[in-house]
Amino acid sequence: MIAELQCVVLDCPDPRALATFYRTLLGGTVDRPDPRWSVDADWSTLHPGTGPVLAFQRVMPYTPPRWPDPAAPQQFHLDFQVGDLAAAHEQVLAAGATVLDAESGKGSWCVYADPAGHPFCLVRH
Repeated sequence: MIAELQCVVLDCPDPRALATFYRTLLGGTVDRPDPRWSVDADWSTLHPGTGPVLAFQRVMPYTPPRWPDPAAPQQFHLDFQVGDLAAAHEQVLAAGATVLDAESGKGSWCVYADPAGHPFCLVRH
């Protein structure tokens, strides 16, 4: 095992509003204090009673998906928590991932694409 699922991140135009919508469906707490991230106008979270944390990331301009139209595909990414970012970096590259944002690896997280092109992040615990 290389990582632990930290959260599922959905792109959207209004993070707080979407977190509130999903709270209606799942229950839980919107923007609960959590040392793994901060919340602001561009990032909101939902800690449901069960399952992983959902996070909502502002993207502007936002184009909503039009399922099942591949011209406007579904938009989300996974965040994986790791203890050793450098070691996990080497392991995901060996497994077939590619780096999407080399600058991001200089901090506490790095952005990759899986072999099919879906973005995901490794985040130092």
